[in-house]
Amino acid sequence: MNTLDLPTIALIAGPTASGKSALALALAERNGGVVINADASQVYADLRVLSARPSPEEEARAPHRLFGHVDGADTTYSAARWAGEARDAIAEAHAAGKLPILVGGTGLYIRTLIDGIAPVPEIDPAIRAAVRAASVADNQAALAALDPAAAARLHPADTTRVARALEVMRSTGRPIADWQADRVGGIGDAVRVVASILLPERAWLLARCDARLAQMFDGGAVEEVTALVARTDVPPLAPVRRAIGVPDVAAWIAGSASREDALAHAQAATRQYAKRQSTWFRNQPPPEWQHRDATETSVNVAKFETRLRC
Repeated sequence: MNTLDLPTIALIAGPTASGKSALALALAERNGGVVINADASQVYADLRVLSARPSPEEEARAPHRLFGHVDGADTTYSAARWAGEARDAIAEAHAAGKLPILVGGTGLYIRTLIDGIAPVPEIDPAIRAAVRAASVADNQAALAALDPAAAARLHPADTTRVARALEVMRSTGRPIADWQADRVGGIGDAVRVVASILLPERAWLLARCDARLAQMFDGGAVEEVTALVARTDVPPLAPVRRAIGVPDVAAWIAGSASREDALAHAQAATRQYAKRQSTWFRNQPPPEWQHRDATETSVNVAKFETRLRC
């Protein structure tokens, strides 16, 4: 089938602070679109400020889906669950005659939706609990013994992926790479993806990251994290508590770090994250997903609309 005969989805991806949200909103307003979140932090209701989620005023300008719909106490939210919700949101938009506009910087989410996910069986809860309770060093050592290839491939400090690889190996008896070779549920063959990856010049991007963190610290991050850390139903290792900026603001609130130190640490973590995202989006997506280095929303909207009409 000619891809032009398939239903279209717009995809705007790239590193944090690259201007994705502004572009998605402008595109939605001009083309009758529905903005669908593809950012792992922006799913949490607890983190509007620190995740740079669209404001209520921005959300009122166009339909938004999958933003702030997950409670921080939910520790089981996953890329697979998000992909299922995104498929439903895309189908709903198409049924209403609207353009689905996926926007976000979580490559795992986007890849899972487009390419599918490994059909890993449910992990034994006892195994998962044991792995998540162990230190990353112990998990890395155990993974090296059971799945040397995964241990060599993963960064030792990547707590989440090391734990995931170990629990899959222990629960299924098969390396995670074996499961990942067989993906199911992707929508890539059923839609026409018109994608733009925003990759602005690095110095501009990192300066924007620093400035935005400072605004967050002065614009509600303290109140947001105060409310979050006061919740006794959110475990200490819950993903929402480990989001960039949360531990730093929490340390500032607790008096174990100054505002200056907390801000500097959060800014450094954000810059590193932006660099990793830039590398991933520069090298991993299909070549037809066009890269854009323009920083003006109007320029990127015009170029995107030209491609939508092609």
